[in-house]
Amino acid sequence: MKSTAKINTAAKKPAKKKTAPSVKPLTGKARGLVIVITGNGKGKTTSAFGQAMRAVGQGYKVFIIQFMKGRSYGECVAAEKYLPRLTVRRCGLDSFVMRDNPAPADIELARQGFDLAKKVIASGKYDMVILDEINVAVDFKLIPLQDVIDLIENKPPHMDLILTGRYAAKKIVSLADTVSEVREIKHHYAAGIKDRAGIEY
Repeated sequence: MKSTAKINTAAKKPAKKKTAPSVKPLTGKARGLVIVITGNGKGKTTSAFGQAMRAVGQGYKVFIIQFMKGRSYGECVAAEKYLPRLTVRRCGLDSFVMRDNPAPADIELARQGFDLAKKVIASGKYDMVILDEINVAVDFKLIPLQDVIDLIENKPPHMDLILTGRYAAKKIVSLADTVSEVREIKHHYAAGIKDRAGIEY
């Protein structure tokens, strides 16, 4: 018995390929924020780098200056290898800084880092600038507090500025749009577990 069903011989049109929307920076379209990440818990720098990753994904150019740090941390290696829109500069030694007696090299490197921060911010080339551990550098008196206040107050209107580190000064907190405090509840160091790659660096 022959089938009476008609066969559709018309060629199917190929489905249109979906193209990802182009990502454009929001420079000039929104007021930049001042964000402070402080507290005695672990995760302040990690949080700031997460914010940087989000910004880079949206097409932003981000510049990070790390004060009082000299080690080649994993995030710095990743930025150099995979994230051309993210620039990281370290301005410190790979050693602890004595709060009441910082070495001349610690002071000099911190001030070099701050001079770089002023140039980067004044250039207007970056959508986001992160000053990692600058709160500690101010508390240790490596950088004058008033200089940081002036920097915040005179940043380009579109730029997002993030300041991390313990001991955030009250005047810096008062100028910020958002302040997050990372509080330590428990830390693996207390159990004798040492720092390791991928977690601390």
